[in-house]
Amino acid sequence: MSTPEWPSHGGQAEALLAHFGLPSGHRLDDFSANLNPLGPPAWVRDWLTQHLVGLERYPAPDYSAARQAIANHHQLQPEQVLLTNGGAEAIFLAAALHAWQRAAIMTPSFGEYARACCAHRLSIVEIALPAPDFALDVDTLLARLNDIDVLFLCRPNNPTATLIDTSAMEVLLDYTAWAGCRVVVDEAFVDMVGDTHDAVSLVPLLDRYPHLILLRSMTKFYTLPGLRLGYLLADVATIQAAQTHQPPWSVNHLAAELVAPLLADGAFTRRTQRWLASERPRLHQALSELGLDVVPSQACFFLIRPGAAQRAAGTTSDVLFERLLQQGVLVRHTHNFAGLEGEWLRVALRDEAANRRLVNELKKALHDCLR
Repeated sequence: MSTPEWPSHGGQAEALLAHFGLPSGHRLDDFSANLNPLGPPAWVRDWLTQHLVGLERYPAPDYSAARQAIANHHQLQPEQVLLTNGGAEAIFLAAALHAWQRAAIMTPSFGEYARACCAHRLSIVEIALPAPDFALDVDTLLARLNDIDVLFLCRPNNPTATLIDTSAMEVLLDYTAWAGCRVVVDEAFVDMVGDTHDAVSLVPLLDRYPHLILLRSMTKFYTLPGLRLGYLLADVATIQAAQTHQPPWSVNHLAAELVAPLLADGAFTRRTQRWLASERPRLHQALSELGLDVVPSQACFFLIRPGAAQRAAGTTSDVLFERLLQQGVLVRHTHNFAGLEGEWLRVALRDEAANRRLVNELKKALHDCLR
């Protein structure tokens, strides 16, 4: 069978089912998309219905209410906030600020950084994180930043779920401030780190480092990928520059109006933190007990591959992916993550019942692969 045209994001089953000869109605549990299984909050559906009347008007062009809510949440000024059409637009706006310059991107990481850089004609230098732990060596990174105008980082990183600690980030920011290199940090998953996430975010460093840009997404934490809601945080001058690259009314009325009530829902945040504290260590242990290589996670997903003994017996991640698909489980391939080339799989953390099913199906698939 020929190599499939691998989708570039999770949650896209149709092409894979067709390629592997499975019917479009084949039942699938989706572990390929990194979303909070507890969301969206229960009140969101009724809220959206009640606010449909606002679709008859243009949104406020400056999104002042949403920006103020975000600023209050992060203890910033609203002039340091730019509302965006999802985290993806924030990435492309950050790249637009450096059109025709030189960018460095850590790999493996989210493919949209490279896409955004290519769209704005940046040349790209890739800096690899070494397998199997994908830990960043700061000195190695700094040595590669000569003549680099902008560095893109994901923290926690997608797909490895690893986290560069704050002290290492401060070393990096001190150096890049001296070298004249802007640092763009995607914090799309920082709310999934755990109950210490407020201390993990780099928001408190924005005042010290005006060359720092933070990208945030409300898609992952609140499970609203269809609504497209994100924002960019930076110093006032950077926000003003980024706005010049953004189309008018980029964010729709419903998304903009939903910002404040989402951020005010502390109960949902606390439920999510309890879920993370319970399920992440449990799933890590269960995956490890299957003999898989598991990268320790600081997010809502795990990067895994068959262990050394399993690989020696001929079990590859591609074989395991196809077997799981046949069994009704969709995980995320890594063929379009630079530096992974399909050797690993990414699995999303879900509720306890779903996680147990994933482990059982993995156990069955690994057994069948070795027969």
